[in-house]
Amino acid sequence: MKRLLVYMLSGMALFGTSCSDFLDTAPLDALSPATTWKTEGDAEKFLIGCYDGWADETGILYWDCASDFGFNFHAHEGWREIGAGTMSSTGNVANYYSFGMIRRCNDFLKNIEGVEFSDAAKKNDLIGQVKTIRAYQYFLMNWLYGGVAIIDSYETADEAKVPRNTVEEVKKFIYDELDEAVPMLNDAPKASGYIAKGTALALKMRASLFYADYQLAKDAAKAIMDLGQYELDPSFENLFMVAGQNSKEIIAAVQHDENLYSNWMIATMYNNGDGGWSSMVPTQNLIDTYEMSNGLTKEEAGSGYDATHPFANRDPRMAMTVLYPGMDWNGEVLNTLDKEINGKSNPNNNGANNCSKTRLTWAKYLAPMSQYNDVWSTNCQPIIFRYAEVLLSYAEAENELNGPSAEVYGMLNQIRNRVGMPDVDQNKYGSKETLRELIRRERSVELAGEGLRRQDIIRWTDASGKMVAETVLNGPLKAITGTIDPNETDPTKRAVVTGSELVEERVFKPYHRYLPIPQSAIDKNKEQLKQNEGY
Repeated sequence: MKRLLVYMLSGMALFGTSCSDFLDTAPLDALSPATTWKTEGDAEKFLIGCYDGWADETGILYWDCASDFGFNFHAHEGWREIGAGTMSSTGNVANYYSFGMIRRCNDFLKNIEGVEFSDAAKKNDLIGQVKTIRAYQYFLMNWLYGGVAIIDSYETADEAKVPRNTVEEVKKFIYDELDEAVPMLNDAPKASGYIAKGTALALKMRASLFYADYQLAKDAAKAIMDLGQYELDPSFENLFMVAGQNSKEIIAAVQHDENLYSNWMIATMYNNGDGGWSSMVPTQNLIDTYEMSNGLTKEEAGSGYDATHPFANRDPRMAMTVLYPGMDWNGEVLNTLDKEINGKSNPNNNGANNCSKTRLTWAKYLAPMSQYNDVWSTNCQPIIFRYAEVLLSYAEAENELNGPSAEVYGMLNQIRNRVGMPDVDQNKYGSKETLRELIRRERSVELAGEGLRRQDIIRWTDASGKMVAETVLNGPLKAITGTIDPNETDPTKRAVVTGSELVEERVFKPYHRYLPIPQSAIDKNKEQLKQNEGY
């Protein structure tokens, strides 16, 4: 990891600016490729320019705010309007309509062809890595905007003024790019942070599942399993801690070092009382999705659910994913419900903008707080792909193709048993339709807070063909109200919930399936670039 980060810093020093700034401009505006693309070492340094920001780290942490599972209070950060359904082409909407990363990749792929390598396999591996990065960028824009221009190369801004390709055309480009990349890549990365076969296959798996190409998704997931490099971590909690960064479950993660290349975004996730901003917080909708510890949903008879104590007797992943009121936290009882504590204003519920408006905070990556010397300069490495997603994707694809099987139940049981949840009840979930319901719930709670929820509720449909997002993102978003019982010894029962209050009204119309293209982009290409329907 440090080698990759040192290359990044040395590349910045070479250019006298950031890799992104240099590579987003035409080569003639900076340094000539004829003087910089000479050796294998040059190619490796330019490779890092393609890695810088490639995996949408911000989105990994923020995207659940654009779903029923998360909330973003600070509108200027770009996700509140998406979650609320108030987007416009000139509003505060996270902007992914950018070809800067793709331009870097195009320049790399063009210029590396003229560089002599002592080992052709090494050259192919670098090309495969950049093709994967380019495919990732196209998938990101394609699912967000519904078709974008495929630009392999261009020299001037005018040459880039081309019409959008269709969703199907971009999807084919992504698949073709990854099919070319996979055989070029090493089976295992040469060091942490580099792309190898597993990452390219995981992207193929995620993209094909999104597009409902279930056989392709199943095949990609199986290919990852066959690599024999990945397995579930025995500890779910461990995955999201600094101590778990070398887990064999992690296929790819965004690299950070607290001294060389720190991650400050983690600090923004903490609640006001911990010095954070509550920039992205989970919702009670997520809590309601967890099964009870006995494997029943909270709505089922005999589940034992108590609305007064909604955090008690739940799937253990709840307490490993969410910091909830009443739990033990930093040597104290976490209180986000009472306005005052011992006669003093409660910093986590005093009306400040930085208080979590949902009364909840993410535990993933944040717990324990003591793992970081400085929460504003951490080495937290958000996960891009992990093996649990592989098992869940295979299970979903196989169920859609062929229905329930012992293989699918076995994969789900691996994930459930890891946290102490019981095996799947095969009688209750014995049909394709009922098992689909369970797989979706299992995926939702397993991957909560990892940036996939909006993708899922857009691609999933109900029996009538309506997007799940049209149901779960229409209506009021509410937070619990109540008090903390200081005499209760069970952390899951200290919160005494007495009601709820409105956080915001939310709307999701079918056209919200895509984001608006920023007006600034349309202004640069008025003849060719047309706005998405509804905006």
